[in-house]
Amino acid sequence: MLSFLKSGQKSGTSWGARLKAGLARTRKVLNTDIVDLFSGGPIDETFFDELESTLLLADVGVAATAHLIAELRSAIRRNALRERHELKRTLRDAMVELLKPIAVPLDVNTHKPFIIMLAGVNGAGKTTSIGKLAKYYQAQGKSILLAAGDTFRAAAREQLQEWGDRNNVAVIAQQSGDAAAVIFDAITAAKARNIDIVLCDTAGRLPTQLHLMEEISKVKRVIAKAAPGAPHEVLLVLDANTGQNALNQVKTFNDALGVTGLVLTKLDGTAKGGVIAAIARAHQIPVRFIGVGEAIDDLQPFAAEEFVDALLG
Repeated sequence: MLSFLKSGQKSGTSWGARLKAGLARTRKVLNTDIVDLFSGGPIDETFFDELESTLLLADVGVAATAHLIAELRSAIRRNALRERHELKRTLRDAMVELLKPIAVPLDVNTHKPFIIMLAGVNGAGKTTSIGKLAKYYQAQGKSILLAAGDTFRAAAREQLQEWGDRNNVAVIAQQSGDAAAVIFDAITAAKARNIDIVLCDTAGRLPTQLHLMEEISKVKRVIAKAAPGAPHEVLLVLDANTGQNALNQVKTFNDALGVTGLVLTKLDGTAKGGVIAAIARAHQIPVRFIGVGEAIDDLQPFAAEEFVDALLG
């Protein structure tokens, strides 16, 4: 049973409230120290050392942490700041500016069918994210077709099929192990049925399994044969719990597939939500969606200011 389908699905609270609740663990790490850091006292090297440690604990990463501290130092010189309490707003603005370049919404109106290929390691939440994305775009009036290309894990096909049955979304699947053939059939069907969006699942991969990464590359080539210019988006699904390891996944999958967008899941289950800043510093790949819970609408487009405000509280 799909966990996010069990309880009907739509939360009565706003996305902003759910985002803030979902980031509670990371916010606790930050606020435990940051509130004290910015509560008063002179701006000295002890302050910067403690701020650096706090940001690293939230998995902001070395490069992004160094960037944020450099921005604070610059603001201090530029505005002749002397007290710590004057800096919290500066940190907030610096984080927003860091994240803005990767807060780029996905435009699915450029092609029909718009073909989205999803990749990620096992356990990242890829299949669940496909179900949530399908529901999200259905709510926008889009017709959806799912391609069950994770032919190596029977449960993945069953999850997609169950979701399709419950929500009247067609699922193209077969029992064979040829993921490329399934996705080719799905694209052909989407053209014939005048479908708006095709969501193509692929088998979970470990970035170290180079021969398996090549199989995903083959799937991408088959998509291009079925629809020249496709896939129109290659989404990599990342589990926020993996922290800095997410950076390695982005690099490896990007080298193999040319990743065009990211989905960051399970932010509610980790104190490492700062990893999104590390991603922004290391890779200029848009974060299209973030997930903070199990409900059907707990996956939403990423917005920099909204995220930082929920993170810092």
